[in-house]
Amino acid sequence: MYRLVFTQVLRRFDAEAVHHFTVSALALLARLPLLKRLLHRAFAPHDPALRVTAFGVHFPGPLGLAAGFDKDAACAEGIAALGFGHVEVGTITAHGQPGNPRPRLFRLVRERALINRMGFNNAGAAAAARRLRRTRGVPVVVGVNIGKTKVVPESEAVADYVTAAKELAPMADYLVVNVSSPNTPGLRNLQAVALLRPLLTAVKEVADSMPRRTPLLVKIAPDLADEDVDAVADLAVELGLDGIIATNTTIRHGGETGGLSGRPLKARSLEVLRRLRARVGDRLTLVSAGGVEDADDVWERLLAGATLVQGYTGWIYGGPLWASRIHRQLSRRVRRHGMTSIADAIGRSARD
Repeated sequence: MYRLVFTQVLRRFDAEAVHHFTVSALALLARLPLLKRLLHRAFAPHDPALRVTAFGVHFPGPLGLAAGFDKDAACAEGIAALGFGHVEVGTITAHGQPGNPRPRLFRLVRERALINRMGFNNAGAAAAARRLRRTRGVPVVVGVNIGKTKVVPESEAVADYVTAAKELAPMADYLVVNVSSPNTPGLRNLQAVALLRPLLTAVKEVADSMPRRTPLLVKIAPDLADEDVDAVADLAVELGLDGIIATNTTIRHGGETGGLSGRPLKARSLEVLRRLRARVGDRLTLVSAGGVEDADDVWERLLAGATLVQGYTGWIYGGPLWASRIHRQLSRRVRRHGMTSIADAIGRSARD
C-alpha cells in the first residue's frame, strides 16, 4: 500500500515539502497523548530479546532514526511511537540558520537514494533545548547531533560547538559531534586529527561536567581514507569517547551537489564499520548508518560489530512502519538462531 502511495502521490511533490508535512504530522501526534501511547504500544519494540545497552543507556531495540530528519527536536516521541529504538535529532547548531537555498533535497527513486544539501537548517540550540525539556509521554531515547554554525569561521569552531553542547547536553541521552556533513563549507576539514582533538576535548569537558554525564560520540564521513578512519578511531579511544557513528553521506557521486544517502552507500558504510571494529574492538560503541534498508542489513551490521544501527533513507522508501517491521523480523531471527538476546549477535562475524 505505501509503495503505491509513494509512487502515485508522494513522489509527485517536492521532497522537502513532503518532509516538512511529515514532521508537522508527527509533531501533532506527539501532542496527542492517547493516540501516541496506543501507537507506541502497537508498534514500538517491546521484546526483551531486542534490548541493547550502549554507553550506559538502555535501548528497546537496535534500530534508530539517524540525524537529519527531526532537525529541531520537534517530533521524537511521534517517531518513537512508529517503532524506532532511538531518535537522533539535529543536526543542531549553536545559532539558528536557514540553511542553503532551495531546492536542496532530491530523490533518486531507482537507486533508492536521496541527495541533500540542506545545510543544517534549524532554529538553534536554545530553541531545541526548550523542546527537549518537555516531559516525554512515551519512553524514547534521544540523541542530539550538533554541528558548526555556517557563519562561524573555522578558527572559532570549538567555541561554537561548546555553546551548542552546553545548551543541549543536559537534555540528551547521548551527544554527537558532527564533523562530516558535506553541506557546511570547511566542516569536513575538522575530521583531521590536529583539528579534531581540541574540538572533541572541549565538547567532552562539557559532556563530562553534566550532573548525569552525557555520553559523547563523533560522526565521520564515508569518504575518509582508510588511514584517516584509523586515526579518528585511535583519537576516540585516546580521549575516552563513547563511540563513533559511521557513516554520514558521501560526496562521491555524479548527481546534484550535496550528500548522497541510501542504497549506494551500503558497501562503503559496511566497510568502514568493519575497519573500525578491527581497530577498536569493543572499546567503543559503534553505530552503523548508511544504506540500511531491511532486517538483513541491520543483522549484518550487528554481526560486523555495530551495537546500534541507524536508518533514514530506508524509512523514506520503506514506509511509516518500516522500523517496527524490521524490529519484529529481528525478534524472529534472534530466536531462530537460538539466542536469548540480540546482544549475542554483536560482533559475532568479527570474532570468527
